[in-house]
Amino acid sequence: MTISYSLNESRQFRHRSRRLEQDMLLMGALVEQSFRLAHRSLFQREIGIAEEIPKIDRKIDSFYHQIELECAELMAIASPVAQDLRRLSAFMQMVRDLERIGDYAKDISQISLKLFPYPTHPCLPAIEQMSHHARAMLEASLAALANLDRMAGPTIHRLDDDVDRAYDEIYQTLATQTNLQGSIEPTILLALTIRHLERMADHATNIAFRVTFIVTGARQ
Repeated sequence: MTISYSLNESRQFRHRSRRLEQDMLLMGALVEQSFRLAHRSLFQREIGIAEEIPKIDRKIDSFYHQIELECAELMAIASPVAQDLRRLSAFMQMVRDLERIGDYAKDISQISLKLFPYPTHPCLPAIEQMSHHARAMLEASLAALANLDRMAGPTIHRLDDDVDRAYDEIYQTLATQTNLQGSIEPTILLALTIRHLERMADHATNIAFRVTFIVTGARQ
């Protein structure tokens, strides 16, 4: 009886764990979609799509609470072995990273609405390139999660260095502008945008390193 119950319990754990992985990837796909729409809203001035992002964000938040609760429950009742415990612990941290990226995407879409009435700022192409880098990092970190790629962390960390350099350069350009005419609101909004992108890249890096932790047990 005890052996039968233990085997059944183990099968249930594996089933719930696989479902968790699937939910994590579904949540990641929603975050990626939200980021992509925010990018289009800001850089291609497709402001109509900004209205779609809060709806996606509500789905992201729902996944966040569901996955966090499921992880906590499994940790409490299943007595997982070391690698499974690492996986659940990492998932609980990853969903926070993903949820924050989704929030920043929503913020950028709102910024795009405020920037729309103003002329295109000279810094916008450089910020667009920064956004491309951050989105590539998110895509790579989600691929690392799907494939449990232990080597992705250092690679994505190097991309994060590029984003950090872009942030410093663009911020310096914005901060040292002279002969400003009219409202300073665009400058403020663009400074917020690059800060959001820099943080999104940081969270993408976190996800990749958490995958390494799942596989190897080693932190950064």
